[in-house]
This record gives sequence, structure tokens and C-alpha cells, in this order.
Amino acid sequence: MTVESTAARKPRRSAGTKSAASASTTGTKSAASRSAGAAAKKSPAATGGEPELVQLLTPEGKRVKDATYDPYVADITPEELRGLYRDMVLSRRFDAEATSLQRQGELGLWASMLGQEAAQIGSGRATRDDDYVFPTYREHGVAWCRGVDPTNLLGMFRGVNNGGWDPNGNNFHLYTIVIGSQTLHATGYAMGIAKDGADSAVIAYFGDGASSQGDVMEAFNFGAVYNAPVVFFCQNNQWAISEPTERQMRVPLYQRAQGFGFPGVRVDGNDVLACLAVTKWALERARSGEGPTLVEAFTYRMGAHTTSDDPTKYRADEEREAWEAKDPILRLRAYLESANHADEAFFAELEAESETLGKRVRDVVRAMPDPDHLAIFENVYADGHALVDEERAQFAAYQASFADAGEGK
Repeated sequence: MTVESTAARKPRRSAGTKSAASASTTGTKSAASRSAGAAAKKSPAATGGEPELVQLLTPEGKRVKDATYDPYVADITPEELRGLYRDMVLSRRFDAEATSLQRQGELGLWASMLGQEAAQIGSGRATRDDDYVFPTYREHGVAWCRGVDPTNLLGMFRGVNNGGWDPNGNNFHLYTIVIGSQTLHATGYAMGIAKDGADSAVIAYFGDGASSQGDVMEAFNFGAVYNAPVVFFCQNNQWAISEPTERQMRVPLYQRAQGFGFPGVRVDGNDVLACLAVTKWALERARSGEGPTLVEAFTYRMGAHTTSDDPTKYRADEEREAWEAKDPILRLRAYLESANHADEAFFAELEAESETLGKRVRDVVRAMPDPDHLAIFENVYADGHALVDEERAQFAAYQASFADAGEGK
């Protein structure tokens, strides 16, 4: 399949930009102009149809060729393909277990990645150990690829810690709840490593909703101006909570890169091979000094935005069912089976591993100790503060009053 890269395209004049005076002097529109106007009205952004994108595996699991991106996965082995499948299956199982734990009252909230496994595993496996990753709060599959223990992702959602892992241990930043702000952090970090002369890159994850935030646009601008080695990876799951993409933007999201002077590519976000290839290409550009790239992974959020959300109130069942037919895991499994790269023994063994992971996640979460109630007062000021000391003492007395009341009964 082909791809439109904004680096190679010339800007188009949008319909309706010609002034009234200009229109009066030119008379009637030419046939070519009318044709262009009709095409604009029938664009994917306007009709809801799927735009052209990079695809290496069809929804049926058929391998298709792409001259630009095939070289980035040309040497992939059957073992590595099985590894990608395993990554997606286990990260989905972890995600499902976390959702169940929240429903059982073990977590305060959970943001599911259901349906976005290919975008996350493909892009995550494209990174090197020395690259730095800046996630939002839904990149559970990317965390898996970076070697972060999945149970460490749950402490914050259980309310027992402020993150759960050392960001520098895996070059994987803590989850960022403030929408879009991590793109600025990523750009600044990329500018820094460029000045240090490091041979590494940065990748920042965000969603289609976050792309409407000013922070993201500012990150695009600084990344472009300073030629920062950063890849902006947008998982366009088509719903910013209850707001569909057609109410957020008038053009395909990847085209926004054109206005900032760097390439934008739209990739099939349910195709793990295509996500792997395109991200490898973008990271290679960054490392070689060619600056930022915007990758839009066109995918779908099959579940709720978070466990506090009910998508049935704003989304049709038919839409979800259509995307379930493009399931990224079923797609790769079909390819593995048709190419004789995996047998039933492999799938059975993986199912057993999935059960083991699910049990471990449940056991670890339920055994997490409650935090020290006074820890909230730590690290507020570098050198301490009299007011904080006073508040700590007041809170300690308040906590102690419950114990005293219990003893008095």
C-alpha cells in the first residue's frame, strides 16, 4: 500500500479560499476545478471513510508489499513474529485483568488499551534501549516492550504510589495524566540529547484528543525549529472520550505535520508489522539528524475511555463490531497460521502463560501495602517548610483520633 507523506506533497488550496473578486474575473470553474472540489467533499475526513495508509498486513492476515517500508521488516524472523504476537496477547490479558480488578474495587480507575495493541507493540519494539519514551496513561503495551513490570503500572491506579517505577531504569517516563504535556517534555529532552551529541531518539505518545491541546502544537513547533530527534506517535483511536475525530479536525491528523515543516505518515494502527516498520523509519530519521516525524496510527478504542466511562451512550454498536473484525491479534494470528510460522502447541502454551500472568497480576495488586499516610507531606519543598510541618502534625493528630476512638469503645 502507499502512503501520503507531507514532506513530498505540495500544499493544496482548500475549497472556498478564492475571493469573490477573483471568482468574478475567472468566470465559471474549469472541469478540473469542479472535480477537485468534488474530491474534497468526498475526502475521508468529511465522509468518515478510511484514508490511504501504510499497511503490510490486511485485516484478513494477508501480507502486502510496500516498497518504502518493507526494508524495515525484511529480515524479521518467524520467531520474532511469534514474539510480537505473544506481546500483544499478554499485554491484552494484563489490560483485561486490570479492568476486572477495577470493577472489583481493587483499583480506583483504569484506562484500557483494548484494540490498540498493534500500535503500541509495533512502535515499542521499534525502539532501542537507549531511546527515551514519554507515554500518556494508556501505553501499557509500550511499557511491556520497555521491560517495565506490568504490576508496577497498577500502583498509581490503586493509590499506593506516585508512579511505581524508576523512569531512568528503562528509559520509560512515568505515566502523564495531564493531557498532551508529555510532548513538551519529550521535545525538551530530545533537544538536550541532541546538544549532548547522543546517538539516540525520543518518542512521545499521545491521542487524537490530545492533539487539540496547545502543548502538542508547541511541541511540534519547537521540535521542528530545533530539528529535535523526536517522533510524535499519535494513536488516533477516533474518540477523545465522547468526541469523534470529525469534531476535532477537518483534515487527517497526520497532515498537521506539514504546517510545521516535518513529515507526517498515517499507518494502519491495527497492523503490528506496519507500525513496527514506520516507527523504525521515523526513529532512524531522528537519529540521523533529520528531525521530527509525526506518525498517526489509525486504530480504534474498542473499550471505554476509562472505567468511569460508558461508550454505549455515544457510540454505535455497529461501529465497534466493524472494528472488531480488524482485531490486531486475530490479524497476526491469521498470518502466522497461513505462513506456517506457528502451530497449535505455540498458541496453547501462550494461553497457559496468559493465565499465569493474570493470576500474578491479581495476587500482586491485592498484596500491595497501603502507603504511609504522612508520605504526602514529603518532598513538597527541597529544604522543608514550617507550614508543611504544621500541616503534617495536624494530620497525624487527626489520624490518631480514629485509633483513640476505637480504644474507647
